[in-house]
This record gives sequence, structure tokens and C-alpha cells, in this order.
Amino acid sequence: MPKKSLNSNLHKASQAKKDEFYTQLVDIEKELKHYKDQFKGKVVYCNCDDPYESNFFKYFASNFKALKLKKLITTSYVPSAIAGGQLSLFQIEGLKPDGKQPFRIEITEVPDIDGDGAISLDDVEHLLKHNKNTATPLKGNGDFRSEECIELLKEANIVVTNPPFSLFREYLAQLVEYDKKFLIIGNLNAVTYKEVFKLIRKNDLWLGYNNGPKTYLVPDNYEQDNIFVGTDGRKYAKMGNTGWYTNLDIAKRHEPLTPYKKYNLKDYPKYDNYDAIEVSKVSEIPLNYKGVIGIPVTFLDKYNPGQFEILGITDRDPDNQYRTKMYTRKDSPKYNDLNRRAAIKVSGNLKPVYARLLIKKIK
Repeated sequence: MPKKSLNSNLHKASQAKKDEFYTQLVDIEKELKHYKDQFKGKVVYCNCDDPYESNFFKYFASNFKALKLKKLITTSYVPSAIAGGQLSLFQIEGLKPDGKQPFRIEITEVPDIDGDGAISLDDVEHLLKHNKNTATPLKGNGDFRSEECIELLKEANIVVTNPPFSLFREYLAQLVEYDKKFLIIGNLNAVTYKEVFKLIRKNDLWLGYNNGPKTYLVPDNYEQDNIFVGTDGRKYAKMGNTGWYTNLDIAKRHEPLTPYKKYNLKDYPKYDNYDAIEVSKVSEIPLNYKGVIGIPVTFLDKYNPGQFEILGITDRDPDNQYRTKMYTRKDSPKYNDLNRRAAIKVSGNLKPVYARLLIKKIK
């Protein structure tokens, strides 16, 4: 499926508030392997993660001892389109597995019940089936904004989950308000949101490792052109441009980018409305240019705050200090598009360029 179509489907899902996209275990394992040392002795909270449907719960529960967690907390949300249906995994002691009762699970240890020397989902299943103290009903519906879920959030050290795409701004704001460490999935276009970019610019938020198209499990009633039925008979959605947002320190933030190309006027045109040059590919950042550079937001995948400074963004920011002019209808019939973004001249005509980060090398 073309990239444009994938991104369009993600936007449509957000607009329609169809937010039940369940992350595959392979994607969680691929990302979480980079953070293992940071979970030792920590309380991990997955507050958008019914254990019936969440691979985040499966990952942390089965790796509880290996990660040396202090506690794992998950909360279910009602109504859930999948709980107790497609992914009915456990019959929890004292709770009805019908998706109608919101609950929380708190695990402080996962014993090796089968004695095979390793913790597996079989051990987790046995714990949930036979220890009624691990699960308790919630008073509300399990919404992350509810008072009882906020109390659990206060107890947590690290939050890891895939929050609703349509509520990403609100969800992130809550994590910041309560000063929590986190690793969450979101639309990569969110880097252009005013609230999100502010955190990125201040180095309070950055991207994780595995960013780009992903495939998510969805409820049976989802009907979109990006939906397909897998070999297991379940429905999946191919979603473009999704990635990991975090404030946990990671090794790649300290890996230097090595430019190789020299600056020249032909290959690096200056914007008509910004005091910066256009660099269309991260790999082509000029090694000998000391001024302001406009670069695609994909730069965030390579961003080293010790090497570069993020100064601004050319997306819906009329007050940007590096903007040199605003356009009127006399300049171009597309003046609104030009004022929204940076513009370059191509064969004498003004052309808006997609959102660009404005960066500069640190001396």
C-alpha cells in the first residue's frame, strides 16, 4: 500500500475516534530490548491495556523477573471490542471474562509455577486464575483520565502503552503534568503539534528506535481500505507513520551524525520566506554550513542534542523568528499554503515545502 494511503488511513482512524489498534508483540519486543536496564526496580503502568487484548501486558508479565520489575499495573477499559472475544487469554479469579467489568491487575511477582526454570505466559495464566488478589474491579470505566486511574499513575515510575490516537495530545499532557517517564506509540505527524514540538525542542521528548509503518490488530467491525484478514482469521490494519515517543534516555541520542557533503548554492537553495537553507534529506546535511538548516522531520530519528540544536519548525508557526516575510494574494493564489510552510523558488514560481525542522550545528 502506498505511503500516502497508509498515512491517510491513520488520519481517518483518528478523526473517527476508532482508536482500538493493538500493538503486535514482535513490535514491542523489538523496541523494548533497548530499554531493559531502565526497568529494574520500577513500577510499570500500562493504563490503556486490558490483559485480554494487550501484548504490552503479555510482554511485561512474562518478563517480570528478567526485567527485575517492582510491580506491573494494568487497567482495562469498558467497553472493549475485543476483550473476552478474539483474544480471550485468561479467566481471571473473581472477574468475569466478558469485557463488561473494568478492572485493574497488580503483579508484584510471577513465580515459576511449572518449575521449568523460566517465566512464561503459562505461569502468568496460573497466577491470574488462582490468585484473586492480583485483580480488583474498578469503580469507573477505566478511562486513563479517571480519578482512580490517575491515582495509579501517581504510583508508577514508567508508563508504557499505545494510547488512543485521537487523544494523544491529552494523554501526553497528563504524563508531563505528573512528571512520568514513558514510552508510548503515536502518529509521527504529532511532532508538528504545537504541544508536542515544544517538548521536542526543549529535549523533554524524543523518538524511540522503530518508527514507521506498522501492522495492528483491530476489532472485527473495523472496515477500512487498510484492513486485511490475517492467517489467524483476525483483522489487522496497516498503519503508516507511527512511532515511539519517549523521555527515557537511549543510546542512539548520543550517536553522532557524520555529514559528508559540502555546502554549495546550487544544491542548497535558501528559502524565500525563512532565513535558512533547504536540505531535503538527512543524509545530505552539509558538513561546512554554520547557519540555519531546514530539514525533514525524519531528522528526529538521527537527532543528537549534543551535535545539533532544534530552533523551530516551519509548520503553522507565523511567529517563528526565522521567518522573513508573509505572502498576500498578490504574491500567489496559493499564499495561504505558502504562509503555512517554508517556500522555495522553482523556475521563478514559489513552491511550499512540507514541514521542516529548523536546526543548527552546535559549535
